[in-house]
Amino acid sequence: MKSYSVELREKIVAAHLQKNISIRKVANIFSVSKSLVQKLVKQQKLEGNLQPKPRGKPQFSHLTNAEVELRELVEAHPDATLIELCEFFADKTGNWVGLSAMCRALHKLGLNRKKKQSGVPKLEQKES
Repeated sequence: MKSYSVELREKIVAAHLQKNISIRKVANIFSVSKSLVQKLVKQQKLEGNLQPKPRGKPQFSHLTNAEVELRELVEAHPDATLIELCEFFADKTGNWVGLSAMCRALHKLGLNRKKKQSGVPKLEQKES
C-alpha cells in the first residue's frame, strides 16, 4: 500500500491540533485509523515534518565495493563454480556471501560464468 500524501497528512494533523477535534473524530472524518492520527501528531511534534518514512530494511552486501577482489578471484580461478567463488571470497575477505549474491555481482561486473569449450569441433550442417 502506498503512503498517504503529505497534503493529507497535514490536513489530518491540522484538524486535530488547530481545530481541536478529537483523534477518534479526525480518524472517522478522514477514514483512517486512530493509530495513524496519533502517529502523525507525534511525528509532527517530534520531527517537525510529516514526510513518510522509508519502507523496508536497507540492503547490504559485502560484494558492494569488492569489484577488484571479484575480478582477481575470477582471473585466478577461471573455472571455479559459484560455490567455490563464494568460498574463495570468504577465505580472502572473511565475509561469506550467498550464491545468488555472488551470481548477481558477477553479472553486474560483466564476468561471464559460461565455460568455454576449447578443442571441441563445431558440427557442420549437412547440405540437402
